Amino acid sequence: MKVTLKDGSVKEYAQPMAVIDIAKDISEGLARVACAGELNGEVVDLRTVIDNDCDLNILTFDTEGGAAAFRHTTSHIMAQAIKRLYPNAKLAIGPSIADGFYYDIDSDVPLTSDDLEKIEAEMKKVVKEALPITRFTKSRADAIAFFKEKEEPYKVELIEDLPEDAEISFYEQGEFVDLCAGPHLMTTKPVKAFKLTSLAGAYWRGSEKNKMLTRIYGTAFTKKADLDIHLERIEEAKKRDHRKLGKELGLFMMREEGPGFPFFLPKGMILKNLLLDYWRDIHTKAGYVEISTPIMLSRHLWETSGHWDHYKENMYTTVIDETDFAIKPMNCPGGILAYQAEPRSYRDLPLRMGELGLVHRHEKSGQLHGLMRVRCFTQDDAHIFMTPEQIRDEIKGVARLIDEVYQLFGFKYHVELSTRPEDSMGSDEDWKMATEGLQGALDDLGLDYVINEGDGAFYGPKIDFHLEDSIGRTWQCGTIQLDFQLPQRFELEYIAQDGKKHRPIMIHRVAFGSVERFIGILIEHFAGAFPTWLAPVQVKVLPISDKYMDYAEEVLAQLKESGIRAEVDTRAEKIGYKIREARLQKIPYMLVVGAKEEEDRVVSVRSRFKGDEGQKELQSFIEAIKEEVASKEIRVVEEEA
Repeated sequence: MKVTLKDGSVKEYAQPMAVIDIAKDISEGLARVACAGELNGEVVDLRTVIDNDCDLNILTFDTEGGAAAFRHTTSHIMAQAIKRLYPNAKLAIGPSIADGFYYDIDSDVPLTSDDLEKIEAEMKKVVKEALPITRFTKSRADAIAFFKEKEEPYKVELIEDLPEDAEISFYEQGEFVDLCAGPHLMTTKPVKAFKLTSLAGAYWRGSEKNKMLTRIYGTAFTKKADLDIHLERIEEAKKRDHRKLGKELGLFMMREEGPGFPFFLPKGMILKNLLLDYWRDIHTKAGYVEISTPIMLSRHLWETSGHWDHYKENMYTTVIDETDFAIKPMNCPGGILAYQAEPRSYRDLPLRMGELGLVHRHEKSGQLHGLMRVRCFTQDDAHIFMTPEQIRDEIKGVARLIDEVYQLFGFKYHVELSTRPEDSMGSDEDWKMATEGLQGALDDLGLDYVINEGDGAFYGPKIDFHLEDSIGRTWQCGTIQLDFQLPQRFELEYIAQDGKKHRPIMIHRVAFGSVERFIGILIEHFAGAFPTWLAPVQVKVLPISDKYMDYAEEVLAQLKESGIRAEVDTRAEKIGYKIREARLQKIPYMLVVGAKEEEDRVVSVRSRFKGDEGQKELQSFIEAIKEEVASKEIRVVEEEA
């Protein structure tokens, strides 16, 4: 058989070979760091035997699939340690996740954060034992019997959900055996740099009707240095938590009276409105028109769009005049009705309709997370109606606009193109034209992108923009989706140059995504220290004592008259305290005023960026800050203020 490797070289073997043995044949060094294999595009276990011609890539920790196998093995090591320490604990599931792993435990002994160190110590013993990890299979009936004997009810339930003829795979390391599809490392030995990071409650199978289990999170790396960097990033993320900063800075709040429904406070509304003003400005320049559609529409519309059948459990519904209505979870059907408001000609296309639409989606309470996962949010939607010939240029226009947004805030990003899934609608010709249009636009712009085969929406291919924040975390925000189905379902038309009716093609796209979520990302990206143009309070006037309050008020009035958002600290506190307080509030500029400033009609400027900037004439300071705001500059902190 011929095995084609990632670099294009070919290995030939006269007999079947396991992936790990092929890795050894390539290099003993490669075999030592191998975590999994990628066989014809599918991640497989190192124990997988190959007996046909194939494409093979040996996955190390530096690859997504390799890291997942490494961390999945670590989750099993943790489960083994827990069973040693708490023999009566019942195991549920323990997958790898982005940056780590978790295991859900049903323990008769309540587990707390204080237990994590003890579990880690036992894990180190398992690693030191360098236990070989072996795989074996059982029939469904034998697998059920096996776990019933071990008194593992959650494993039994998982197996009972599998088909009668399913062959069930197990992984064994020492005395520990777990139900698992893999893949896993060959032994426990390589897993030396790990940390259990947190503990939380999680309903079995994600249902609030089931028992609450204890979920233990952890992470693992091949090197301690990489683990330390990751843990430092976690600590930095805690300091930047938008829920904590949102409360401290008076931006937003959550209340039990409205779980998942954020309240924006005055300073938060300034921030939100500045973002929306910016959104309107760039969209007007890019040739968009803005619309607003009702928050609630009848069942008939949602049946036509397909949401009633496929999304109803996430929709809030009510009855008006004996007719079912739903609060919109998405803006697109309303945008389509706006398109239908009048007859359309090819001369009207492309028609770019933007909407800052408030949508509601019923998320489970356990999934709610500050502004990142809410039940009510503003989506910065736009729907572009166009002819087939316009696809490429419109995609380029949207990509440029999204790029402009992300560049403004200092985000790096990468792009993914997702193609036709197995469960899809539409003709081969439509999909080919759409995919080539997206790919061609990305190529024209010179954007690097990764192709996700089969990961598109059922109605069309899509481009996703994954932005990277200041501490290296990625967030999926911008998206461009081509849609042939809704124009067909709603029988949209335009009169073409041939005088006949044609069906337009539709683009769904967002730049911010959820405005609320984007604000949460910005809070964490800037650690609450927003650029001056976005800061709810741009300047704080700090009188040294009450004697200079009149001059402070005079300075404040001039700032406000110039359109600068400013406040004065009227408290009878020492100036050092006032400066510290203003810094804690992340205010870009502080203007200290006392006897000398009043006499010389100047202000002493302290900034978040350079500390003491010396005395300046008020008007020259105003001109400088207005220029900074107009350019939307992100000033870099030059020294600790």
